[in-house]
Amino acid sequence: MAILLIAISIVSFLFLLYMISPLLAPKQMNLRGVHVLITGGSYGIGFSVAKEAFRLGAHVTIVARGAAKLKEAKDQILALEPLMPSQKVAALSLDITDAKNVPLAFSEAVEANGPIDVLINCAGTSSAQIFEDIPLEEFHRLMDINYFGSVYCTKCVVPSMKQRRAGRIVFVSSQAGQVGLYGFSAYSATKFALRGLAEALEMELKPFNIHVTLVHPPDTDTPGFKEEEKTKPQINRAISQTAGLYSADQVARILLDDTQSGKFLSYVGIDGFMLTCVSAGMSPVISIMEPLQQFFLAGLFRCIGLAYRRYFDAIVKRGVTEKTRS
Repeated sequence: MAILLIAISIVSFLFLLYMISPLLAPKQMNLRGVHVLITGGSYGIGFSVAKEAFRLGAHVTIVARGAAKLKEAKDQILALEPLMPSQKVAALSLDITDAKNVPLAFSEAVEANGPIDVLINCAGTSSAQIFEDIPLEEFHRLMDINYFGSVYCTKCVVPSMKQRRAGRIVFVSSQAGQVGLYGFSAYSATKFALRGLAEALEMELKPFNIHVTLVHPPDTDTPGFKEEEKTKPQINRAISQTAGLYSADQVARILLDDTQSGKFLSYVGIDGFMLTCVSAGMSPVISIMEPLQQFFLAGLFRCIGLAYRRYFDAIVKRGVTEKTRS
């Protein structure tokens, strides 16, 4: 009888926390009439985010380097059924690693669609090679695009958002930004760097009602992923396949849902949930349920993670042995 009463009390307490949690979360953002700027918006996840934001009523600005691909992407977005007749779409050709030109381009975006309410730092690139085969220039190139590009773009929107005391900033990292994997010594470093940037920035901007979301997508079926597959080491490919492959549209919907709710850590799939619980650290939460899940599941997921790691080590050992014999 006593055990039953304890169980009922625990369930009631958790249910109460579940009911209270939404009251502690930031106010849900409605994208109707909001200006959303997406870097890397002409293809892959960024393009899917742009289309979904447009469907939800946002004014959209897509940023990428290739002018022809940008025009094609803009035309495809405009062909969608708008939520409001006044919705606008702008396309800006920009190299986000060019620190001098980024502010100028963002000024053009503001002129076209008004103040930027949501910045989604989606532009990025990947490289999969073993450490000693990666030229030093490649480490710099990936850091310039994946990390410094996000810094330059974010610098352009923070002052205005603080002045208006509202906004959302999104950094698209990767599951390789939660765990370092074979072949990703250059790529993972850039995505881990975004974690430190996002956590520090979130603490600075929260008093101004600006919320930061850090997204950790798994392998996603995009042109960039297909290009990466051409040169990816077989060992790296075998490890990556354990998490499955998701569509860009799936990732985009989750990204925007979590951005609108002001959630800090955004994940996709059960592996993403497990990695987020294990690597939560001192990251912020927007509900009581988040830390409760992490508290009760971290130990179990740590054990599962070690099993994964043992399996990965076996793949690496077998691959290295086969390569040495050949």
